[in-house]
Amino acid sequence: MSQDHIRHVLVSAYQDTRTAVRWQNSVQSYTEALPFGIPVNFSSDPRHGAADSEAEYKSGAGEVSKWPEGIGMAALFDPERVKKFAEIVSREYRALGITTALGSQIDLATDPRWMRLQDTLGLDWERTVKMTRAYCDGLQTTEDAEDGWGKHSVNAMVKHWPGGGTGEGGRDAHYAFGQFAVYPGGKFEEHLKPFTEGAFCLEGPTKKAASVMPYYTVSWEQDKKNHENVGNSYSEYMIKDLLRGKYGYDGVVCTDWDITADPGADLDDFGSRCYGTENLTVAQRHLRIIMNGVDQFGGNQDKKPVMEAYDMGCQLYGEEAMRRRMEESGFWKNILSGKTAPGKQMRQ
Repeated sequence: MSQDHIRHVLVSAYQDTRTAVRWQNSVQSYTEALPFGIPVNFSSDPRHGAADSEAEYKSGAGEVSKWPEGIGMAALFDPERVKKFAEIVSREYRALGITTALGSQIDLATDPRWMRLQDTLGLDWERTVKMTRAYCDGLQTTEDAEDGWGKHSVNAMVKHWPGGGTGEGGRDAHYAFGQFAVYPGGKFEEHLKPFTEGAFCLEGPTKKAASVMPYYTVSWEQDKKNHENVGNSYSEYMIKDLLRGKYGYDGVVCTDWDITADPGADLDDFGSRCYGTENLTVAQRHLRIIMNGVDQFGGNQDKKPVMEAYDMGCQLYGEEAMRRRMEESGFWKNILSGKTAPGKQMRQ
């Protein structure tokens, strides 16, 4: 935190609530005493599911309440119940010092073989849109706050753009053998709707999900501009042209975890996720992602490749352009950390 200036921390298992709160407060006290006084934004993977799971993206629950997984919540056919669930999650998270939830997972459940199907909100896109709005509104909205943001609010990081439930053969993109998203039946646009008509069009005062996570996958043959088959965060078309451009999303975009490292030797190595960019250096991968309009690197905690990417960008695009691009992401990160607010002038 003092040397690499990390201010976004994903927390996993807690011993108990008292230990968690003591630790969170100690970390905040330490970071706020450092130059610029920027606090930490603690995030969490889902931890309220009642089902036992060994999947790496589940977190230790500690003493939080237990609920059905996403597919079980969808089976209620009741967006208001989902909203109530999200309100409870937000209060329990804030009591633990957590301010960003890595969810909800709004991928359409189009392949029953996918190991993450249980965390989705189902197959039907119209129902998923309603459930997504309910969940994000419940998570982000503090009653009686002028713009909805307040002491009970938690940032929703909806995932996984542009829809991660279409892995070839039901395989998952945590592993190289599952890297391809194939969108059977030409339904690519349908998988966007939980985002474009749900998370980006909330009925509550916060208006849109605070952040978005693209999936590891290569959206096969869906790039209509550059005709590249690369992981979604590496795709100029998926991020810059569609997410940022066509659909006008101006919140935080965070990569899925550990996508910039060099690939392993075996097809089933865990962590070989630089799909389609294996010929680039680690710093070149960072630069490509940054210039697409991505703000955060999930799982990365080393500033060196980011700074190297910045220097490379200065040579390619000019220092003024790179400084402007980096400040753009820094501004939104500080918003999520509670350091500033939209509309206020950004300090140098």
